[in-house]
Amino acid sequence: MENRGHKFRQLFLSTLKLSACTFGGGYVIVPLMRKRFVDELHWIEEQEMLDFIAIAQSSPGAIAVNASILVGYHVAGFAGALLTVLGTVLPPLIIISVISLFYQAFRDNAIVNLVMAGMLCGVAAVIFDVVINMAKTVLQQKRLLPLIVLLGSFIATRFLHVNIILIILVCGVIGAIDTYRLEKMRKEGDSK
Repeated sequence: MENRGHKFRQLFLSTLKLSACTFGGGYVIVPLMRKRFVDELHWIEEQEMLDFIAIAQSSPGAIAVNASILVGYHVAGFAGALLTVLGTVLPPLIIISVISLFYQAFRDNAIVNLVMAGMLCGVAAVIFDVVINMAKTVLQQKRLLPLIVLLGSFIATRFLHVNIILIILVCGVIGAIDTYRLEKMRKEGDSK
């Protein structure tokens, strides 16, 4: 029971710390979650984390909350999901509540505006890091289809202005077909 309690405490405190010290939205917390749960605690495999990120991004709601639900549920079931959601939403809730009390003073403060502009640079760097790490993982698979889907999605979004929902649906269908094909090939290889 002590081990389970320790795991619950680790889940809650990890997501609480990550959420409290992260500025810039869900894409910023993703590499920090990966570092904590994959690299440090070894509770999740790298590929599983990438799958969680893909699911969290394509699900309705905030990516940080969605990812925390998936991580918590994977590690400790329903109770783990509740703890990680609580740990993820408490810091922003408290911070926004406090800021809302002093909104007028913050809005007109030149120093606060400069700090926020500086944070934007840091957020851009972290998001770039996420893209590079995800692309690196795709390239390490040495498969052409994920690379084509990655580049095609980028081109469709950035240059052709295709609706993101359509892109997600098409990528989901491609992923399902590819997974089915790979699983079928694996079963045929096992039977030989």
